[in-house]
Amino acid sequence: MSTLEEPQAPAARSAVKHVAIEAQESGQRLDKVIARLLPGVPRTRIFRLIRRGEVRVNGRRASPEQRLAAGDSVRLPPVREALPDAPRRVPASLIERLERSIIHEDERLLVLDKPAGIAVHGGSGLSFGVIEGLRASRPSETLELAHRLDRDTSGILLVARRSAALRSLHALLRDGAVQKNYLALVAGRWELGHKRIDAPLRTDLRVGGERTVKVDAHGKAALTEFKLVEQFGAKASLIEAALHTGRTHQIRVHAAYCGHPVAGDPKYGDATFNQALAQMGLARMFLHAHSCSFVWPESGVEQSFSAPLPEDLRALLGSLGAKRGGANRQSAKPRRS
Repeated sequence: MSTLEEPQAPAARSAVKHVAIEAQESGQRLDKVIARLLPGVPRTRIFRLIRRGEVRVNGRRASPEQRLAAGDSVRLPPVREALPDAPRRVPASLIERLERSIIHEDERLLVLDKPAGIAVHGGSGLSFGVIEGLRASRPSETLELAHRLDRDTSGILLVARRSAALRSLHALLRDGAVQKNYLALVAGRWELGHKRIDAPLRTDLRVGGERTVKVDAHGKAALTEFKLVEQFGAKASLIEAALHTGRTHQIRVHAAYCGHPVAGDPKYGDATFNQALAQMGLARMFLHAHSCSFVWPESGVEQSFSAPLPEDLRALLGSLGAKRGGANRQSAKPRRS
């Protein structure tokens, strides 16, 4: 027996809205607030709406990075709204994987050891990321990303559970008071010692919203500190990178800038080096956020978190070490944070 289906009406177009920013939202970036106010609208489209001036703050054009203040009036343009009877559900497997990746939880904060291959948020062709999965798992909470990691990057990711915690973390990040250390495998023999790369970075948007970052005198200040952890002959080096600023793709671009691109990096890396390591089993970029520490300004309580290298990256290092032999392998201990 066949059934007749009601034809679906086209997605409705919302009306222009003016939203007043409340005190608990003060200090948050415009793009993040818009993403929350327009759920389901892709992030790339939100950026376009802001840059075209369709989103306005107090009647004026604004940038996605602008910090909002209590009492600001934000204009939301009309957008196509998703049909209310056809929600897209976050897969249970993603929710379970994210919950297993939580390594610390308290009243203000969730700390994840984010697996590689999962974006921190949906957009650019992805329906769901870390934040969508956690919100689906904890629908009664107000969860916000404190910072971001590239999709292919694994390791420590902070998620605020309170608006006050988010504001504190953002202030600490702006002031460079959060110590974030990464482990990266890079091409070649690292002979730069303890190296500080102080080179401004500029982000360009290409067709399709793809972001490309390059060193440019007119870019934003960016400072990365590198040091050697382990050497694998002339082929590769394991380095530790400490971020003093938080620019897009900062470690990847600075590493390439000093002649040692990150292994497996499809955008700024070395194709021959990447292919050689792929044949040894590397299936993604070798970049891992292994530690993070800061002090809560309100209480003076220090927080410190660490995540060991995932098994796939440890296996690659084991293969590189076995291939080169002990005589050509030099080690140094990563800095404690």
